Amino acid sequence: MKSINIKYPSFLIMITASLMLFSCKKEYKDPNGAIAADVLASSKGLTGISVGLQRVYTVSRPGLLFNSITANGFVTNEVLLRNSGNIPELQLSTGGSAIDGTNSILLNLWTNANKIIYDADNVITNSAALADKNYAAGLIAYSSVFKAMAIGNMSQYWERVPSSIGANVSFITRVEGFNRAIAVIDNAIAVVSANPMSTTFLAQIPSGIDIMNTLYALKARYALFAGNYALALTAANLVDLTKRSSFNFDAITLNPIFEISTSTNNVFQPTDSNLGLTGAFIPDAADKRIPFYTTTSTTAPTVRINGFGAAVGTAYPIYLPGEIILIKAEVYARTPDLNNALNELNKVVTKTAATDPFGVGAALPALTGTYTQQQLLDLIYKNRCIELYMSGLKLEDMRRFNQPLTDRKRNFFPYPFQERDNNPNTPADPAF
Repeated sequence: MKSINIKYPSFLIMITASLMLFSCKKEYKDPNGAIAADVLASSKGLTGISVGLQRVYTVSRPGLLFNSITANGFVTNEVLLRNSGNIPELQLSTGGSAIDGTNSILLNLWTNANKIIYDADNVITNSAALADKNYAAGLIAYSSVFKAMAIGNMSQYWERVPSSIGANVSFITRVEGFNRAIAVIDNAIAVVSANPMSTTFLAQIPSGIDIMNTLYALKARYALFAGNYALALTAANLVDLTKRSSFNFDAITLNPIFEISTSTNNVFQPTDSNLGLTGAFIPDAADKRIPFYTTTSTTAPTVRINGFGAAVGTAYPIYLPGEIILIKAEVYARTPDLNNALNELNKVVTKTAATDPFGVGAALPALTGTYTQQQLLDLIYKNRCIELYMSGLKLEDMRRFNQPLTDRKRNFFPYPFQERDNNPNTPADPAF
């Protein structure tokens, strides 16, 4: 397993640190312009920056992975707070007006998403000038994965997102944000179609990410979120469900959920063995996904993190095959094509751990009988909540499936004060 730290040379860390994005107000002019220009003109330099995108996305508390799962988990009741001295987490756990622009988890989500977009733009733009078009294709496709996820994350949590990077930028709607992420993905797919990625490039990046399948999976996800059901289905059908795509971790590059929460038991743990679900959405007692995602203890808290936060080296999926199947089920249910919706849903309901690349399987009997459209949508929502537990997607799902506002602690997040103080175009905060 390759360590991300090895792939990101210290001189590049210094350069990209100087470009660190703290608000959309910034111009990001590098005082070491000549050195930065050399980095951006070489395949080695661009590779270092592109691998740095993965580090920014996954590293510990500042990373989008941890902060997205944390913010989403608290406001959707997936997780409960273990230490009220953790003020940002306390705000999210309390919800409502307690969450404001001072929240450092939201600030980390915002600033690091924008930093990823800025650095990815540098890689994508400058890679086009490289003589080796196959190497350039790899750089563009790999960087596009992170740029798309950064835009997608912001669009999931805020009503409006920056239209670009720079001073006093304007804002676009979140749906426009999802469509912008899709455009990034489409460009990457087109580049790779013209010039397949070189094996030389693939050997230089951390192991774990299946780039093309990830691009198709993200396209399906964001098309679904944007309400473009035909596009979501087309993209989902292009994903090879037998393949894994994940962020890999080891003793040097630690799984952030394990590092911060599981190992310390000091930040959050699962709300309960029902994953915080209530009423008709409570998991079936025989659902094998519950012991996959949770484990029990004889001391408090009795329900603890398992699954993709179980150990220091546990890989975290970028998407699950089950998500792609459930995207198909939802598209069919909304079309509506209820027979195909039920068929796809049953693929998840009956799936066993042994047949899933990540070992996620409910192993339940198939659903039989006749269901209305709303009943199928409710079952799809229920299974998304279980199958995709702690994936950072539940808040988006709660809105899309019209779940009661009372079931979540916040609908959209306020904008960080650091952005508001530096950009007069920052929109008003949502009421809830």
